[in-house]
Amino acid sequence: MFLKKIKPVLALGALLALQPVFAADMGADSVAVEFGTGSKVQMIRASAQKNWERSWFESNGTHLSGYWDANLALWRGNAYRNVPGDHQNIAVAGLTPVFRFERSDKRGFYGEAGIGVSLFSHLYNNDDNRLSTAFQFADHIGAGYVFANQWELGAKLQHYSNGGFKHPNSGVNWLVVKVARHF
Repeated sequence: MFLKKIKPVLALGALLALQPVFAADMGADSVAVEFGTGSKVQMIRASAQKNWERSWFESNGTHLSGYWDANLALWRGNAYRNVPGDHQNIAVAGLTPVFRFERSDKRGFYGEAGIGVSLFSHLYNNDDNRLSTAFQFADHIGAGYVFANQWELGAKLQHYSNGGFKHPNSGVNWLVVKVARHF
């Protein structure tokens, strides 16, 4: 029983450990690990980013740019079917185009926003929040700082919803902390 519960954690751990190797082969510009919390639900997410290599509105050493974010997350709900203590584990794969306002040297403070798509392994039903489809939109707004040694620390508010095309659709909100390494 314990092994069955720990398998997803071990799989994600292996993915995180090998992430820099895969990122170099895929041509990724950075990799990240994110931790999130919502109403009776937690998340860990691994991702790789690819810069768009384009910039707009260049002025005073800043510009608007962006990147693709491909991610894989594990969610753990602590009130499955609204029963405290019952757990629901969900894997979520996503792809998000993200716009980022940053310095031209890509260091220092930044602000970003993105709207992408996600596919869930199971329908979410936790703490009186239900999502009626496995396909969800994932939008976020965030800010952070990229250090001179190419490490990044950020935070964002994230919302998952199917956009109202099928009910119930109460949505899931997150506070997410991000640690990334740029190459």
